[in-house]
Amino acid sequence: MWVKVCGVTRADAVAAALDAGADAVGFVFSPSARQLTPAQAATLAAPARGRATCVAVTLHPEQALVDEIIRIFQPDLLQTDLADLKDLKIPATLACLPVLRGNATLRGIWPAQLLFEGPRSGSGELSDWAEAAQLARLTKIILAGGLSGLNVAAAIRTVHPFGVDASSGLESEPGIKSVEKISAFVSAARAATR
Repeated sequence: MWVKVCGVTRADAVAAALDAGADAVGFVFSPSARQLTPAQAATLAAPARGRATCVAVTLHPEQALVDEIIRIFQPDLLQTDLADLKDLKIPATLACLPVLRGNATLRGIWPAQLLFEGPRSGSGELSDWAEAAQLARLTKIILAGGLSGLNVAAAIRTVHPFGVDASSGLESEPGIKSVEKISAFVSAARAATR
C-alpha cells in the first residue's frame, strides 16, 4: 500500500510522515491554507529527499508556476487534474500523477495510475468509494478525499486501491498537521493491508 501524507506546511509534519514510514509527502502550490512557495517547499522537503517521494500538488496551474516549481522545488512527481496535463509543458523525465474527481467521464486509454479525489481537494469531503472501487478494477488508483486514521482501513477494504492519500483529515487546524494523526493514518493503512 502506497501511502501519501499531503499538504505539509511545517518541518514537524515532514518528520512525522517520514517517521511513520509514508511513501510520499505532498507540498501544495495552489491557493489553500496549505499553500507554499517553491522555495518554502524545497526547504521543507530537504529531509525527505531519497526517503520519500516529494510530490508537487497543483490545481489548474499556469505554465510559469509549473516551471518555477520544477526549477526551485525539483519534485519527484507532479500532481494536477488530468485536464491540466494536456495544456502544460512538462519534462519527459518528470512523472505525473493525474487527478480524477468523482463523476468525471474518461474514455479511451486510462492513465497507468491516477489519484481519485473528492469534489474539492483538501476539503475533507469523502470521495465516492463505490465509483473508486469500479475504477480500481481498470487502473492503479490512489484514493483521496476525506481519509483519516479512523476510516482508511474501511476505505482500503471497500476500494482495494493501489494507495491512499490524506490531508485535511490529518490536521489539528487548517493547514497544521497533527503528528499523532499522521502516525495513526499511516499505521492504519499499513495494518489494513497486512
